[in-house]
Amino acid sequence: VDPYGFERPEDFDYAAYDEFLTAYLAVLTRRALKWSRLLRADGGLSRTATVKRYVRKGIPLEHRARVWLAVSGAQARMEQNPSYYQQLLQGEGKPDLEEAIRTDLNRTFPDNVRFRKTAQPCLQKALFNVLLAYGLHNQGVGYCQGMNFIAGYLILITKSEEESFWLLDALIGRILPDYYSPAMLGLKIDQEVLAELVRMKLPAVAALLDGHGVLWTLVVSRWFICLFVDILPVETVLRIWDCLFNEGSKIIFRVALTLIKQHQAFILEAASVPDICDKFKQITSGSFVMECHTFMQKVFSEPGSLSMTTITRLRENCRVALLAQR
Repeated sequence: VDPYGFERPEDFDYAAYDEFLTAYLAVLTRRALKWSRLLRADGGLSRTATVKRYVRKGIPLEHRARVWLAVSGAQARMEQNPSYYQQLLQGEGKPDLEEAIRTDLNRTFPDNVRFRKTAQPCLQKALFNVLLAYGLHNQGVGYCQGMNFIAGYLILITKSEEESFWLLDALIGRILPDYYSPAMLGLKIDQEVLAELVRMKLPAVAALLDGHGVLWTLVVSRWFICLFVDILPVETVLRIWDCLFNEGSKIIFRVALTLIKQHQAFILEAASVPDICDKFKQITSGSFVMECHTFMQKVFSEPGSLSMTTITRLRENCRVALLAQR
């Protein structure tokens, strides 16, 4: 079982992991000292170039919840609405919302010992409360599959229902553009944006998918919906989320482009649609993604320049194209 409660798969490469961990623990120790100094000097974590640089190099686990809450704006909202979370749970229920959430509880991290019914305390109750409160708070979204995985990770890191609720609100309400509403327009747009970025930066991969008539949603929709949870190793996901809370959704494109670029030759060997899908599954495991520190360095170098202006322009173009198809 790993430090977050997830059971190791049977084919887990302990030797490679131990080798990575030895080097990574030295990095973490160094970063932890720097973070402690920074937090003593700047308790409110103002959005400076230093904070951005520190976040990109990874937030130590003991500071992660505090930093996520500060940089995402969730802390400020929580302080402005002190008993709002409890009020939502004490208010009038919505049976169909509760039913939809309950259906997914047992499917959420069956490989995590802390989410099992036998666990003391069992995190399923906390997960149910956070998702129910969010569904009541944002009735335009309610509950959508994928949110359970995200809320589950938030609970594992914050160990607090209320903090998890406000971080979920930061993600769904502000950071991710309309991924979980019934029409999922923002999600569809961002998949198209990734397709455009691949056409610009990795045209051979785009030509392969276009040639086989493969829709990007087929190979990357879970990357976006689950924000890489259950797709990449836990520590790597948390390092991506460090940047997601601080810098916004652009990091998702950087990660996707890095995965595709690093494995371009391997992907291009595909000769059929099932083959393409299988290769996209395979590129999310192995030492490249496990070694989260070097992986994150690649994420900020491999895709080259990727400005928010470009993303905004592509989103606008893809939005117009998608709405025209309706």
